[in-house]
Amino acid sequence: MGRPRRVEPETIVATARRILETEGVAALSMRRVAKEVGTTPMALYHHVRDKDELLMLALAGTAAAVPRPELPAEPRDRLLAVALHMHGMLARMPWVVEVLSLGDLTDEGALWMVEEIVACGVACGLTPEEAVRAYRTIWHCVYGDLAFRRAMERRAADPGRRRHFPGLLADADATELPHLTALADRWSELTEGYDVTGQLGAVVDGLLGRTNNSR
Repeated sequence: MGRPRRVEPETIVATARRILETEGVAALSMRRVAKEVGTTPMALYHHVRDKDELLMLALAGTAAAVPRPELPAEPRDRLLAVALHMHGMLARMPWVVEVLSLGDLTDEGALWMVEEIVACGVACGLTPEEAVRAYRTIWHCVYGDLAFRRAMERRAADPGRRRHFPGLLADADATELPHLTALADRWSELTEGYDVTGQLGAVVDGLLGRTNNSR
């Protein structure tokens, strides 16, 4: 029925971000966005190359929308503060964690956190190469914790699923898994009290202390 109506790029990105925020990455497609903005998938490709570019555009500006925290001057404390800020920001935007899991996608506005962590690592005595590896370790801890939390939320929303850990410990062999079986009744209590600040602090101290002591 004639030429599809013109759609502004900002409308396309805003629609994609809304779908991501409410339904996640799996719900996003070029066809879905085209339908919601009232155009055709072919017309959408005049503005966006593919789904990956649409995800990048949706990510852009998410970090800048969160005010930067006041950071301490001491490099070790500054490094930890940035890592905790990264964790807290992403915890409030689980769809961003899901997008980042696809690899090679990031928000340019978030790179200041990478810069700060690497700079603080160097200021603490790491070589640039060690500082980059330290950043990778910290990022893996942050991302891993958030991905696990998201998995726990999905599992809690479907309690009828098959038994999972630590429920499996009920049938475990105490001679083979003595520590786990001894802690089975307290496992949920212990994990619910997981302290991100303390654990990330331990990771930071381990990265800085181990490297310095090896010289």
